[in-house]
Amino acid sequence: MTEVLRYAAFTTDPAGGNPAGVVLDADALDEAAMQRIAAEVGYSETAFLTPVEGERRYRVRYFSPLAEVAFCGHATIASAVALAERDGVGDLVFETAAGTVPVATGGTGTVEASLVSVPTRSRPATGDEVSRALAALGWAAADLHPDWPAHVAFGGVEHLVLAVRTRERLADLDYDFAALGELMAERGWTTLQLLWPQDGRTVHARDPFPPGGVVEDPATGAAAAALGGYLRAVGRVAEPLRVTVHQGEDMGRPSLLRVDVRPDDPRVTVTGAATAIPA
Repeated sequence: MTEVLRYAAFTTDPAGGNPAGVVLDADALDEAAMQRIAAEVGYSETAFLTPVEGERRYRVRYFSPLAEVAFCGHATIASAVALAERDGVGDLVFETAAGTVPVATGGTGTVEASLVSVPTRSRPATGDEVSRALAALGWAAADLHPDWPAHVAFGGVEHLVLAVRTRERLADLDYDFAALGELMAERGWTTLQLLWPQDGRTVHARDPFPPGGVVEDPATGAAAAALGGYLRAVGRVAEPLRVTVHQGEDMGRPSLLRVDVRPDDPRVTVTGAATAIPA
């Protein structure tokens, strides 16, 4: 019988963060079995790991309850912490559909993992993309922050990045699931990265996830990596920068993600803790 571990990522509290399923030995599972298990687990993603040639190197596939996704940050953090708790802390390499992702684990007591994303990129969103997203969200153009332009950012998968003027606007999220899901499927976006910038180093985020059959993700490592690429693209990384992302607060599952960006490197480091969810 396949053992499925359950971890909450980007938190030290099993009741917080983003839950992920983790299968540490998926050798015997085909794609249909992985999809079935992910649907049964019901989390936004479940990661399936298969050892490959090389020390502490794994092929990783990620499945939402509805479909396979190329990369998932919170399930990567959860998988790395699960491996560290089983085998000891150290460096890992994950081979994903989005590319090779090095992961470092460390710490005593609370284990943290830091993933290094594939090279990020970001482009301005089109007027049509923004207007359709706003219509689905029930937001107005005046709600958007004038100093944070709308972009489509990539950190393994694509995300539409929209920043708002006020924390209250971010908290009041009640969107048209079908309409937003249709737009995201058409454009190939995995989540929306909705932000309120508290200051230049602290942001609050919410991430609708209709393509995965999930209303909202409480922590999104892939979007955090894409955020780093966005910050570089819009000229906010003149020197090495660490940004703290608070996510999941409005869902009652607070999460904390640390994002490290350099002006001379398109890759982004995303760090967080993870903890096992009791059976």
